[in-house]
Amino acid sequence: MYTLNDNDIQTTFDELVEPMAARVASPRCADGNGTLTHLFFSDTPLDIARAKAICGKCALAATCRDGAIERAEPWGVWGGELIENGRIVVNKRPRGRPPKHPRPAVVIDEVPLPPHYLRDHRVA
Repeated sequence: MYTLNDNDIQTTFDELVEPMAARVASPRCADGNGTLTHLFFSDTPLDIARAKAICGKCALAATCRDGAIERAEPWGVWGGELIENGRIVVNKRPRGRPPKHPRPAVVIDEVPLPPHYLRDHRVA
């Protein structure tokens, strides 16, 4: 006969009470409303850098990037990488003649949210 100890009971309780959505990793870019779509499919280097920063801290970045390459996505930021014609590119070439001296890549570090905000505003 199997007996449960306190640790097993707490684990079973947590699994039953915690909603399934909280246990499954979700992409940071999917807010359900598409409010970040303009960043991930933009022509502006600043928006592309913001999208890369969002992907940089996502647990699903590698899966997202590999899926985009496998599907040969035509454009956009996928898994923290800029994809064009199904391949990873370093910079999106702007319209017009290229400059004589290449411009440095725009890098943005995402500002973390304060812990009290995360604790009080959980998404169900």
